Amino acid sequence: MIQKINRLSLVEQVAAQMEQLIEQGQWKIEEKLPPEMELMEKFGVSRNTLREAIRALVHAGLLETKQGSGTLVKSASVLGAALKRHVKKSTMLETLEVRFSLEKQAAKMAAERRTEEDLTKLEAIVLKTKVASEKEDIDQFITSDIEFHKAIVQASGNQLLIDLYEHMTDLLYSFVHDFLDMQPSFQLEQGLHLNLLDAIQKQDQASAAMYVENDMEVLKDYILKMTEE
Repeated sequence: MIQKINRLSLVEQVAAQMEQLIEQGQWKIEEKLPPEMELMEKFGVSRNTLREAIRALVHAGLLETKQGSGTLVKSASVLGAALKRHVKKSTMLETLEVRFSLEKQAAKMAAERRTEEDLTKLEAIVLKTKVASEKEDIDQFITSDIEFHKAIVQASGNQLLIDLYEHMTDLLYSFVHDFLDMQPSFQLEQGLHLNLLDAIQKQDQASAAMYVENDMEVLKDYILKMTEE
């Protein structure tokens, strides 16, 4: 028996469709939502239903309503919005510990599950970081460094782990930039890339995890020095 759709479930359906548009990148972060009339026509709903759906996404942290600016996209996903709220309440060290816990597990899984395509991708990124280092191109080096670590997590084959790591890394971008904007860390990261790649190629899970732990210790020392200054 087909049940009549009630108003509440219609609001949820509209909110879900809007969330999908955000996650797919059709509505980008800091971008203003289309006019109300356009959205009402797009979703085939009333003004009240649309506004309730928007309020639900504002509450979830995906949207933000600003006086005089309208409604803007604030986060790319509910998961990202939730993580952002928690990260704001945590210390930098706590946040990095979570990120490295994810990365350590991902490195072990990548060593076990990596494909030839994964290895080819990692080798290409390592080459890019080497070129960026030789040119002393810090921005390209940082971009390639983040790309390398994300590629390892993607090689784990665990989609939830991939999503969590993506959001954690995006939230920590400015810190990573400051840390890598030092010549010693340039060289350290290059060495880490080569060691990690070698461990993953050999499917050596223990070594892959160990190299991530070593990287974490270096970052911990950096944070402690920052707090002491």
